Amino acid sequence: MRPQTVSPVLATLGEHNETYTDDQILNMFIAACHRSTYTIRNYRIAINKFRAFIGNKSLRDVTWREIEVYKLGLIQGFFSKNNSPQAPATVAVYIAPVRSLYKWGSDPNINIFTKNPTTSVRTPKVSVTSRNHYLTKNEVVCLIQQLKRQGLRNYMIGLTLVLLGLRVSELISIESGHFHSDPEESSMWLTVYGKGGKEREVKVPPMLWRLLEPYIQDLKQNEGQRDQRIFPITVRAVEKMIQKAREQWGVDKKVTPHWLRHTNATLALLRGASLQQVQESLGHTHINTTQRYLHTVQQIKKAAPDYVEDSLKDHI
Repeated sequence: MRPQTVSPVLATLGEHNETYTDDQILNMFIAACHRSTYTIRNYRIAINKFRAFIGNKSLRDVTWREIEVYKLGLIQGFFSKNNSPQAPATVAVYIAPVRSLYKWGSDPNINIFTKNPTTSVRTPKVSVTSRNHYLTKNEVVCLIQQLKRQGLRNYMIGLTLVLLGLRVSELISIESGHFHSDPEESSMWLTVYGKGGKEREVKVPPMLWRLLEPYIQDLKQNEGQRDQRIFPITVRAVEKMIQKAREQWGVDKKVTPHWLRHTNATLALLRGASLQQVQESLGHTHINTTQRYLHTVQQIKKAAPDYVEDSLKDHI
């Protein structure tokens, strides 16, 4: 029988884990997380925000009461810079890393926390606000043209977002080695590293690859290019890029990079892609998430009033 290997992180957890400081616990949790660099940074910020709230109390001594008070404080805006109430989605973003920390630490194999104080804590319901956050075909063309005026890189970033439906965090993590051809060398694919360290394969349309291939080759030939990412910029830089294009275009819609992901799903379904195809391409864990776009598509194609008009238009 082959001996079982033990994770270096778990190997540090002995019988006397009560001697670990909160800093050490946080560092071990972060080391055990299989998340993107961007997500890890946000996890650390959120957990340290909670630690600042509990003051001198150890993470081990926290009960559901502290977490509930913290949640209510977030909702009412006590911990924001301008003391304004926080949206449900924002509250959920700050609570989720704390929940993950205690779920990890209360696992019997970890056993840092004797119990998980977050099991009875409910986060506010986050309403779906993305239903109409998509661009029409002509609007996509206008936005992409504005990005093209900004330069080749920005043009390719816009095309990559709308054609592949990537999250911005996924986009800026792309490396040249993540592209590969299929066994018959008939098409190119991109290995995407999404939420929770999950991998998925997304097909790269030929028109996009014709732009990316020479761009990537130029990066490889640049000896000073140490960063292996093909778009070594920040999420905020991409947001500003889209904002500038939107302002130059003069559209009233408050387009963000994530709108291009919604647009990808909407256009794909309109053109006949199946829910499963869109789910796999976007990396949705649950099909219910993808079905939200189907509702929009069904409204666009033909709504109930259209059928009523069909039945009456020859008589009124």
